[in-house]
Amino acid sequence: MKKIFYKEWDIASQTYWMILAVLAVISAIAGFAVLHMEHNGHWVTGMSNQIVWGTPHVFAVFLIVAASGALNVASIASVFNKKAYKPLAPLSALLAVALLIGGLLILVLDLGRPERLIVAMTTYNFKSIFAWNIILYNGFIAIVAFYLWTILDRKMNRFYKAAGVAAFLWRLILTTGTGSIFGFLVARQGYNAAIMAPWFIIMSFGFGLAIYMLVLSDFFRLSGRPLGDSVMFRLKNLLGVFVAASLLFALMYHLTNLYGTENHAYEAFILRDGGVYTAAFWIGQILIGGLLPLAIVFHPSLGKSRAWIYAAAIMVIIGGLATIYVIIIGGQAFPMTMFPGKTVIASGFYDGINGLASTYSPSLAEALLGIGGIAVALLITAIGVRMLKILPMSLADEVADPHSAS
Repeated sequence: MKKIFYKEWDIASQTYWMILAVLAVISAIAGFAVLHMEHNGHWVTGMSNQIVWGTPHVFAVFLIVAASGALNVASIASVFNKKAYKPLAPLSALLAVALLIGGLLILVLDLGRPERLIVAMTTYNFKSIFAWNIILYNGFIAIVAFYLWTILDRKMNRFYKAAGVAAFLWRLILTTGTGSIFGFLVARQGYNAAIMAPWFIIMSFGFGLAIYMLVLSDFFRLSGRPLGDSVMFRLKNLLGVFVAASLLFALMYHLTNLYGTENHAYEAFILRDGGVYTAAFWIGQILIGGLLPLAIVFHPSLGKSRAWIYAAAIMVIIGGLATIYVIIIGGQAFPMTMFPGKTVIASGFYDGINGLASTYSPSLAEALLGIGGIAVALLITAIGVRMLKILPMSLADEVADPHSAS
């Protein structure tokens, strides 16, 4: 094995500043969308009394879940001592923090009263999973930032293993907390399930790795650095395993629901009668996000093509957004049954309207806010890569421990 050396992301200054400018413009447009919603009120969105979590929440939850998964590459290196992954660890940690910040930014800006976040950060109701998640998100950023420090600073190398284990455990707890937001909501038939927490952990592995693969390949391509097939093939095989596991958990979730008669109406809504939600499930989640990527990464010839591997990663991301859309918005669109088997008086909140689902159409402002969160995450990553010098000069061959880097 050869030693690995890190070097500044040496792309042309014009290209670098152009990338930052494009991402900054997208972020600014998202800022104007926020001002539009703040000035006019949230009635300009597609949300309603029933659909209180809309498209921004889909993007936010996706990024938060993906942040945990993006750290998986670094965890494999530090916790499981796989030397082949150690050169990939710094970018993994940086991307994890950037994705989480992008997701949290969307949530804060969609609150309607962002300054009220101070109340949530200073007054805790420990019976609320939301209170716990504020601690988990802040803790994740702090622990992963310290972990990155132990990777990059020789003087801090003695804390590398402990910081890696702490980051690994914290990310599992964080994703468990995010999944539990839905698992603890007993009022919604689409949410109330113990499998939500482990399912979100499994989904995070696939979402985060897909984003990491695309970011890694783009950074190396733009700087003209060699990225060996052994690295990409190892990552794409991992991606295939995570996608297969996610499909298995989705199957277990729906089979468990179908076992209980009380959930048959909800399952019929998602799997057959839900219109856009049914299409998002079968086409987005199952086909684009699951079966097609699996067919590509494990195909004897397509699985060896960089273009097809990148296509599979993009499909996983699209399918991930569709999955979160079905879970969050589809779960709200199906009406709450206040008195099972009984017809009740309708209200503006759509509670207890048996068989009548709420319609929801995402507004442009909502979509722009979500895209802006992704742009902010990529902007932080691009700046961090340039400043911290965390890209190896080459990943053409397997390399030794990155702590030997200059």
